[in-house]
Amino acid sequence: MLPTSARLLRLLGLLQTHRDWTGPQLAERLAVSTRTVRNDVEKLRSLGYPVHSTTGVSGGYRLGPGAALPPLLLDDDEAVAVAVGLRSAAGGTVAGIEETSLRALAKLEQVLPSRLRHRVSALARAVVALPGTGPAVDADVLTAIAAAVRAHERLRFDYADHGGATSRRDTEPHRLVHTGRRWYLVAWDVTRADWRTFRVDRMTPTIPTGPRFVPRDPPDPDVGRYVSRGTATSLWRFRARVRLHAPAAAVRDRITPAAGTLEALDDDHCVFATGADTLPMLALYLGLLDVDFDVLDPPELRDQLAALGARYARAATPPQR
Repeated sequence: MLPTSARLLRLLGLLQTHRDWTGPQLAERLAVSTRTVRNDVEKLRSLGYPVHSTTGVSGGYRLGPGAALPPLLLDDDEAVAVAVGLRSAAGGTVAGIEETSLRALAKLEQVLPSRLRHRVSALARAVVALPGTGPAVDADVLTAIAAAVRAHERLRFDYADHGGATSRRDTEPHRLVHTGRRWYLVAWDVTRADWRTFRVDRMTPTIPTGPRFVPRDPPDPDVGRYVSRGTATSLWRFRARVRLHAPAAAVRDRITPAAGTLEALDDDHCVFATGADTLPMLALYLGLLDVDFDVLDPPELRDQLAALGARYARAATPPQR
């Protein structure tokens, strides 16, 4: 049996990694009796840790929130992950937490064992972060949105569009998505009765939040892919639909969600909906797919393909000496 102090730390660590533990589960993990578990729980409570207990078949122990933050017991990989996350946050796109992240990182690195400090410092030396080019968002705004997502509460906010016009939105927030440059909220727009993606840096939430709601099925099980596809297509100046002379399964690995969508037609053909900033760029991209295709629309794309084909044909002709 572990000494009492070591066993209390082990018990605290278990309570911090799991929402609910039964007495027998904890007793098995600690190799003690359930009576010893009850006594150790009382000792944690006397030290200020809010360990809640329930009785019955589904009863057990849970570490609840207290008036002060208790010490967190992290394993090696968790400690390194937190240190890396704090270092990234110090230079990230969330405004107002850079200094706080550095303070927390300094505290953590001060108590890390030397083997873990070496891992963190080696990673820091090997990684070079590019300066953030996306707009910074307020940490309080992110916290407010995350709380509404977690509690399934309606979120109302003023939203500025690309042109600066402001509108009031009433939404059922689903998920926050960070692309590395910007933060987005995927939410059901109650007024428009449809899914929408909002840039968080353009949002001004109103507090308090609205009533609770029953979560809907998201527009795509992969919310990150949904945002990636939506943000990419919203910037296209030109859109096109082409029929590829290949089954969808044969070309799907070559097409990212941001490049467009595929729709199977039959065993030998599929429709590819895509777009680009310019028609020449679109013509060039379609050629890189290395698949025969027919342009369904727009007709102007055929002219660009003809011009590009003629240019390639001239380039393929040996130069005259």
